[in-house]
Amino acid sequence: MKHKILRRIKNRELIVGVIGLGYVGLPLAVEKAKAGYKTIGFDIQEQKVEAVNAGHNYIGDVIDTDLASLVDRGLLSATSDFSFVKDVDFVAICVPTPLDDYYQPDISYVKASSEEIARYLKRETIVVLESTTYPGTTEELIKPILERGSGLKCGKDFYLGFSPERVDPGNLIYKTKNTPKVVGAIGAEATEVIAAMYSSVLESQVHTVSTPAVAEMEKILENSYRNINIALANEMAIICHKMGINVWEVIEAAKTKPYGFQAFYPGPGVGGHCIPIDPYYLAWKTREYDYHTKLIETSSIINDSMPDYVVERSSRILNRFSKPLRGSQILVIGIAYKADIDDIRYSPALKVIAALEGEGSEVDYYDPYVPSYEYRGSSKTGLKTLTREILESVDLVIVTAAHSGIDYNFIQQNAGFIFDTKNALKEVKERDNIELL
Repeated sequence: MKHKILRRIKNRELIVGVIGLGYVGLPLAVEKAKAGYKTIGFDIQEQKVEAVNAGHNYIGDVIDTDLASLVDRGLLSATSDFSFVKDVDFVAICVPTPLDDYYQPDISYVKASSEEIARYLKRETIVVLESTTYPGTTEELIKPILERGSGLKCGKDFYLGFSPERVDPGNLIYKTKNTPKVVGAIGAEATEVIAAMYSSVLESQVHTVSTPAVAEMEKILENSYRNINIALANEMAIICHKMGINVWEVIEAAKTKPYGFQAFYPGPGVGGHCIPIDPYYLAWKTREYDYHTKLIETSSIINDSMPDYVVERSSRILNRFSKPLRGSQILVIGIAYKADIDDIRYSPALKVIAALEGEGSEVDYYDPYVPSYEYRGSSKTGLKTLTREILESVDLVIVTAAHSGIDYNFIQQNAGFIFDTKNALKEVKERDNIELL
């Protein structure tokens, strides 16, 4: 089976399936198709299926013309009918793995996808999970589902592995194609075959590890590392504010050290599809082993508390002008979880707005990338433009995402006071009405 599949990879004869056409799945499907593999994308959201089949791109990291060309050439199509899994030889699972209301892993999308695959799984198929999850998911959850549902045997009739997604929306250098890939699979043959498949598509290194659990854990290590260091930066920001020290200047000075230091920056919290989630996956899993992840959980507590800290600092600023939070007009600038993207998943700005409104503030927002959003059952529409009249009318401007296309000099010149949580106004010369996090 291994030699047959390797030959088909070499000749680009495999049909590829990608389940989940979001920030991870669609770029992966596009790269597979660009490498010459006929690719079918699967998604339960009909609007995504219709958009792909019309050649309309909705993901920032995908080039519009690439998608349209691949669809026109018949190399890429999409469907919500999972029976077409029977036609594919390689299937990647790229579905969300969020947290539930109790901050525990919600792997229902992974489970449902695995059950659908099992119904149509045929011999000599490769199945790879890319969704971030806790160590053990591939072997303890997916493998039994696939074997039980298909009647096939893993390693004998099909190959199964884990290769964590590495997607950084808005990154101008590293995209799906040139980001190194990690592969861990069940058995040496599966590892070799899956690594060969990714190597045939990507320009980057493919690093193999001994088991899926190693690959699952390394993904959590990547993001726990970032979560912990961001928490350190956030705690330093709190301490520096109390001591009257500019934390941003401190970090810039520390960056001059050529070894032993990597700069991380404070902010209103952490967002995105990985960093706010992964530490909780590990914390949940380690309870099986009677261990609590002290450092990791503490970092999450610090980062999760930052939206409330921003609201507290905002209240103190308004108090200086004899204004309470209740009834104050507040304008939030930038609600995406990072600069220059439209992604609001777990964005701390949404928590800041909700907390301000909970205190009775009247909150508007401006974000050129996010015209409207829904959060916790309610919807909100942003301002279409920033005018002098709008800036002059509000009691406080809070910057929560440092979008590069915004005229911060204009904001400084016309706003009464600005609380900059991202150092977005660092190039602005006049600073009498600016306070940094």
